[in-house]
Amino acid sequence: MNHKKLIMNIVTFPMLNLKFNIDNVAFSIFGFDIYWYAILIVSAMLISICIFKMRDGLYEIKFSDVIDLAVYLIPISIVSARIYYVIFNLQEYLENPIRILNFRGGGLAIYGGIIGGLITCAIFCKKRKIKLLNLLDFVAPGIALGQAIGRWGNFINIEAYGVETTLPWRMGIYESGKYIEVHPTFLYESLATFILFIILLKIKNKRKFEGQLTCIYFMWYSFVRMFIEGLRTDSLKLGTIRISQLLSLIIFIVSVIFYARAKKTNKK
Repeated sequence: MNHKKLIMNIVTFPMLNLKFNIDNVAFSIFGFDIYWYAILIVSAMLISICIFKMRDGLYEIKFSDVIDLAVYLIPISIVSARIYYVIFNLQEYLENPIRILNFRGGGLAIYGGIIGGLITCAIFCKKRKIKLLNLLDFVAPGIALGQAIGRWGNFINIEAYGVETTLPWRMGIYESGKYIEVHPTFLYESLATFILFIILLKIKNKRKFEGQLTCIYFMWYSFVRMFIEGLRTDSLKLGTIRISQLLSLIIFIVSVIFYARAKKTNKK
């Protein structure tokens, strides 16, 4: 996720009288900078893995299979998130193609990661003879929590924020030397996905059909993302269409239809 150039690393929350001076570099090793964003993403992955360990055997999914899957899933999801971002910023990268390989310069799209992840899971399940919907239900809570944690990387980078607002919970930033107060959209999504994590945990043992948790995950996340994407100022666009907003609408409709049909079938 890239944004307009920020020349000051100060963030404020006027309602709470809070002010943060942010350095996106946590520390350096032999001159190599380690970013807080990377630390948060890795932490989210490790915490998710701990959750998967506690769920070992649920829905007939083995923790060992999930770890084997992660070896492929993590790098493929990162690469696909990058590809998605580059495709919808193609002109920018065609001017300097080598920048496509500069992951540290920013530019990942979560829907790209989800698409790559789903394809990877489908292939893995076919090879291991595992039911795909069971696997997706198994990992859904961990993915939601991982997203909730990872979004704070956007706060550290002062990115993925929204349009200007006067709402009490507004966030103040400096953009190109000008102080503005905006929607903290990273916070909206972090809170929404954390709530989703709690919901999925509570219903894990009350599943009515295979794929129920997956449907709830996609219905909740896509619905929330539709509104959040409308507030953001860094949306990937095709013409005037916000790609993630359109994709969220499609995912929401498909998930609702699948959920309704599966629930009806389960009652028979």
